[in-house]
Amino acid sequence: ITDPASFVLPFIGTTNGGHVFPGATLPHGMVKVGMDTDSPGNQAGYDANATFNATGFSQLHDTGTGGAISLSNFKVWAFANCTSFEDCPTSLESRKTLRKILPDGSPDDFASPGYFSTNLSTGIRVELTSTRRTAIHRYTFPEGTTQPRMVVDITNDGPRTSTNPIMTLDPTTARVTGGAQFAASFGPGRYTAFTCVDFAGEGFELGHPTEFGTWLGNFPVQGQTDIDQLYFGFIDELGALFTFPPAPNGTPIVILARAGVSFISSEQACANAEEEISDFDFDRVQTENRATWNELLGRVQVDTTNVSTDMIQLFYSAIYRTHISPADYTGENPKWNSTEPYYDSYYCNWDTYRTLYSFMALHDPVTFSRIVRGMIDIQRHEGWLPECRGATAMQFIQGGSNGDPILGEFFVKFSDQAAGLNVSADDLYTALLADAELQPPNWNLQGRQADAWKQFNYIPQDMFDAGGANTKQVSRTLEHAFGDFTISQVAKILGKTDDFVKYTQRANNSFNVWNPDVSVPGTPSVAGMMQPRFKNGTFNFTDPRHCSVHDPEMATCFLNAANRDGFYESSPIVYSQYVPHDTAQLIQLQGGTDNFVSRLDFIFNESYFDVTDEPSMQIPFMYHYANVPGKSTQKSRQVIAQSFNTSVNGLPGNDGAMASYTAFYLAGMYPLPATRQILLSSPFFPSISFFNPLYNSTTTIKANGFEGNPVDGIGGKVFVQNVTVNGEPYKSNCFLEWDVFVNGSVIELALSDDPNVTCGSGDGAVPPSLSTGGYS
Repeated sequence: ITDPASFVLPFIGTTNGGHVFPGATLPHGMVKVGMDTDSPGNQAGYDANATFNATGFSQLHDTGTGGAISLSNFKVWAFANCTSFEDCPTSLESRKTLRKILPDGSPDDFASPGYFSTNLSTGIRVELTSTRRTAIHRYTFPEGTTQPRMVVDITNDGPRTSTNPIMTLDPTTARVTGGAQFAASFGPGRYTAFTCVDFAGEGFELGHPTEFGTWLGNFPVQGQTDIDQLYFGFIDELGALFTFPPAPNGTPIVILARAGVSFISSEQACANAEEEISDFDFDRVQTENRATWNELLGRVQVDTTNVSTDMIQLFYSAIYRTHISPADYTGENPKWNSTEPYYDSYYCNWDTYRTLYSFMALHDPVTFSRIVRGMIDIQRHEGWLPECRGATAMQFIQGGSNGDPILGEFFVKFSDQAAGLNVSADDLYTALLADAELQPPNWNLQGRQADAWKQFNYIPQDMFDAGGANTKQVSRTLEHAFGDFTISQVAKILGKTDDFVKYTQRANNSFNVWNPDVSVPGTPSVAGMMQPRFKNGTFNFTDPRHCSVHDPEMATCFLNAANRDGFYESSPIVYSQYVPHDTAQLIQLQGGTDNFVSRLDFIFNESYFDVTDEPSMQIPFMYHYANVPGKSTQKSRQVIAQSFNTSVNGLPGNDGAMASYTAFYLAGMYPLPATRQILLSSPFFPSISFFNPLYNSTTTIKANGFEGNPVDGIGGKVFVQNVTVNGEPYKSNCFLEWDVFVNGSVIELALSDDPNVTCGSGDGAVPPSLSTGGYS
């Protein structure tokens, strides 16, 4: 596929709580320029529902977040028909307008990688594209416009939290510089951002503005150049307004707005804009942006024979969204000077550690290495690895210190290449140990409740420390244990034998919150459950149905300092499956493979599996560990068929990690971070290839006998009967070793329509667990 960007549908998940950003950005770009709407649930700024108004076109957004609206800073807007300068409705509420409506009832919006456009009901057409730190807008005014006017909005971020605004405009060049302080969307902090906006005509000389001024709320004041001249103590909306002369000789009026952004200063925002888009050439920027996306997306190639267009679109759209966040803020960190990369917009490691970085490892390890370097540099300066982070502000931790499995994933996969990628093994390990051993002053924002973890080998429910909210004790215990497992794998590679033993033992802390005497009410056969535990070793009780669709109390377990149930965003029955590094031991605790399989079936049949949230992500693939991979194949395909599609409401929940999750499922794989094994099923394509530029190798998975994908996800010739690698029989039908991707291999899957397939007959055919010999 030479133009994979043509299969990307950026509007997937822009309604129904997906919170997807559909505007223009580069892979991991800092600037994400897009439309903002006045819908109440528009965390990424935009809503595809045509009943909502457009309010502006801002330069910064985040994507796929839960919580609250974030960013949406420095909106630009255009007026074609104000009766006078002073009558222009500049406030957010007054200027908003509907988009044109297409015959099918959808708004007249279009998006593709690196490009967004809309036609407003005012007759103005707006187009957007970007470089890493700069956006360029193109406003085409309707025929007959005689006084085109442009607005720059300094203060209206998404949640409207600005304080301490600054702004100056140049009446000759129409340059606007300014910034303000804004509230973090998912934490207690605030951040300061700056912009620099310039205007130019396309196809004609724009000339000096004929009118200029500042505006406060709904009141433009002509002739003023500085907000210090305004009294804005009781109104928090302000910006700049310009009137430009019409184009000569009836030339269409097309005005370009170039908006540089910085978290350092408005001067740096101007320098960013001048460096990245000196020529105001919208088409050049768009072409280069799309080429960048095509090169990245093109590293993953699929055979499309007998595959629906929707499935191809779903796959490439998922890869595309995997590379929107985190964002490359290198050079834009106001907190310290460093030559290291700086990445931001971690929303949040709790969401992404399971799948995002493992998918990146397959085809974009260099960017992965830069993100890891940036995380290590944050630890170097702030003491602990970042967990949640947005616009340079710390955000609330959702679970454990989930930077640990991200660094572990990188090092286990790329330890041999780390030095060449400028990743210091010593600094990486130091960062991991800081998370594992040192308790921060506020473990709501970084690190762990490490002292209790080390003292009790679980997080007690009645342990009250001054450093954070005493919540999520069970889910944090499980995540800390997995984090320590990932540290043990790094220690093993580095030859730190004592630490390997230590953190391997701590990885077994998962089972310290296992209570064999708790069962699902009314279902005594589903017995044994992760439960909260007191300091004295006795257990408390949380109903296994808690935070599920069957919860009598209808609790959500979202982030709340008052929650005392022990779990975060999922039920005890789901978390009781979460020991990803030692599923074999979990199987024994749950009564053997037959009981384990029955328990998984119960989770699906009784709707405890929650496709909307990350703790359930691994569950469809867990049948692999019981040597019934056909069930994993069937369940994972049903997840796609029932919950994911290419519509604007095509995601079952906020995107978070759903992009990389979808991409893995469609590729017929599921990862376990910080190991060299990837669980294997059948891809949704006759073949799929991953080019890894670090290894300069291509690995191709061929699904021999592929006959298409059943629409409902049930049945079909999709079950893996046996596997060969480079023509030789492979040791397992259920997982691949990382070496096949390092060396570049041809992996051939013999497909069957018989779901009763197995992992194979050898001792090592079932995927490994810590208690059965560990990981090679």
